Amino acid sequence: MSYNLLNKEEVDKLKANQPERFNHEMKGGSYLKLQNLDLTPLEGIDVDKLNEAARIMRGFIFSMLEASQSGHPGGSSGKVEQFFGMILGGAFAFDPLDPKNPGRDRLVWSAGHCSPGLYAGLTVLYESLKKVGQGFDAKKLRAVMADDLPRFRRHDGPQGHIENYYPLSDIATGPSGHGMPSAGGMAIVHKSSGLSTNVWAFMGDAESEEGMTYEARNILHTVGADNMIVAFDYNHNGIDGLIEEVVSSPMINHWLGLGWNVIEIDGHNILECIYAYRLAEQKIFDNGNPTVVVAHTLKGKCYGVVEGTHKSHGAPAKHDDYVQVMKSLRFDIPGVQGEASKDIEHVLSQLTSEVAEYISERLDIAKSLVKTEQELVGEMKTKLGDRPLVNPITIRRPDTLPAELVFEQGKNTATRKASGAFFEWLMKQTAFFWSGAGDLSGSILVNKSEDVYGVVSRKNPYGRGIRYGIAEQNMAMMGAAMTADRLPGGFAPVSVFGSYAVFSSMMCNAIRLILIGNHLYPEHKGFFILLSAHDGPETGEDGPTHQGLYWMSMYTAYPGIKVYKPMDANETVEMLFYALEKGEPIALSVARPDTPVFVRGENACCGQFVPEVREAVNGAYIFKDYRNNGKKKTTLVIAGMQVLKNTIDILPDLEAQGYDVKLVAVTSPELFEDLRKTNPEKAHKIFSDEDRSLAIALHAGWKGFLYPFLLPPDYEKRTIAIDTYLKSGSVSEVYELAGLTASDIKERVIKILT
Repeated sequence: MSYNLLNKEEVDKLKANQPERFNHEMKGGSYLKLQNLDLTPLEGIDVDKLNEAARIMRGFIFSMLEASQSGHPGGSSGKVEQFFGMILGGAFAFDPLDPKNPGRDRLVWSAGHCSPGLYAGLTVLYESLKKVGQGFDAKKLRAVMADDLPRFRRHDGPQGHIENYYPLSDIATGPSGHGMPSAGGMAIVHKSSGLSTNVWAFMGDAESEEGMTYEARNILHTVGADNMIVAFDYNHNGIDGLIEEVVSSPMINHWLGLGWNVIEIDGHNILECIYAYRLAEQKIFDNGNPTVVVAHTLKGKCYGVVEGTHKSHGAPAKHDDYVQVMKSLRFDIPGVQGEASKDIEHVLSQLTSEVAEYISERLDIAKSLVKTEQELVGEMKTKLGDRPLVNPITIRRPDTLPAELVFEQGKNTATRKASGAFFEWLMKQTAFFWSGAGDLSGSILVNKSEDVYGVVSRKNPYGRGIRYGIAEQNMAMMGAAMTADRLPGGFAPVSVFGSYAVFSSMMCNAIRLILIGNHLYPEHKGFFILLSAHDGPETGEDGPTHQGLYWMSMYTAYPGIKVYKPMDANETVEMLFYALEKGEPIALSVARPDTPVFVRGENACCGQFVPEVREAVNGAYIFKDYRNNGKKKTTLVIAGMQVLKNTIDILPDLEAQGYDVKLVAVTSPELFEDLRKTNPEKAHKIFSDEDRSLAIALHAGWKGFLYPFLLPPDYEKRTIAIDTYLKSGSVSEVYELAGLTASDIKERVIKILT
């Protein structure tokens, strides 16, 4: 029987005859609803004491916000029971006296604005330890104590958004939606290294609107990252209003449909929180999927008239409302405006010995869950077999390069082929290198490195290739964040992730976050390579949408990363070894077409000496010097092989017209600026002040890339600006940190003028 489905009667007939055609059973993760379930009390879990700890934690949150008069009460106060259920419930491995122990579970606050929650929680934990007589150096541990809270969001106090050096915080977060993929990158590294550790994330519901969180959910399910647990704060409110104004379909479908296990709870019921986190940690569903605990909560819980609304997000209460809130929580605070430190002291006085002793006991249980470093290294050895357990950041250039990393001079070889060969070689030297691409591995040539151990999957859990898919933001967030960790044994993960150079601009903010983390916590500084392939107009046939011309501007501006643009295949290898040795992240520009591999040495070009390939790591070198023949001198400063090749072709014409031409090949303006500071004599020989006055810059892309070669030689000394990452603080404090107050400007200007 045929059907004309353009006829409504025929549609109704089909529904009656074959109803299964109109129904689709969603196949995804497993589901368990604990919400409002009568749960058996658990041994060792004193709900009353934990609820009292929650009351005190909220007291610290609200009083520190009163002190700062800025910050985010809503999400912080909504996560209190989840915090204690996770940290003290018996599922989370953590030693408060060794908070960065490599055997700990990792925790990322994807909702990085919930810093009052972290600081208040840490204060409860560490003040409890102090109260029971446990000795520790709070500054060394980076613990937050009650007397730190009045300086919240000041340059010398707990910072405005969560930073990675604190206990129970492993990524510096802030922009919504970025932390969850960061945690996912760590989870992939831990799982694919054979470790039994878990990675947890506190996540708000509004930030799940961010596209990279969908990209992360996809890949984490695909690879079977069942060591990833998300505590999802489902309060229905963002900053502007209800999240249903953005996501109107059932929220749970956005997790179940992507293959995640879902446990649904009342997020203010500590017993439900503890059950959920233990079940997630025990992998109760036994299906290899990651788990999200969807906690129904009130945003701004207990925060007066704004409780349960978006208005609690980032606005501290007015003073009178604050006092009433604290009274309703049974804190008989002094409540004098401008003297919140006394209120904080009062909250601390409410922490009884009985509650402190109980918290100390629960922290002992958390500590007992931390496996020894020796045990965890043993896990990796067992799972990874005979792979070399070598710390990749200790690998150095061999005195004699292996044959696969040496490219024949005078032949044509694309720089992308050289970087691909390097990544394949590096993959064989260490068990802690990961490579991936945005659905372009065969084009940008990371595929051979992926093939060494295969792509990470459920069937190949210890692979080293990552199929990120067409998901550049998530790729950058995961790929960079996975390096911001130290595994048991001190191993520092290294990664390369790549796409076409023109798409590198989509990854800027994700990479910026990890650069900030590197700056804040250099002990866990991550080294990664952003492979910006098919750079320049060489992708000509694809048109302007694919021609990488301007992407490097942002990466040149960011502190903590440098753009490397090697001229040929051999330079590519040398510069990659140099980057690995320095340990500073790079954006590596490589091109698609086969281009010449320079002949070097005497009479190599134009009858002159071309320096050895290692000179590329200086950021610039003399490719052809002046002939000093009395003709008018000019210096051509060139970035990019094709431009250099084209310039060499017209050199005879320039010389015939009476010019004595010097060619300076530029591989990284930032490296050359470093050379000017560390070895000014050598830098001057390469590019003198006289050369600068005669210079013409050539680059097939953003013209600002070569501005450092055109500006006056003392331009840095004559520039008053910000060249680092700052701290929290008032406007006046931040300008003081930046050296840009009125008096600073006067002093610095006079110093320059004199």
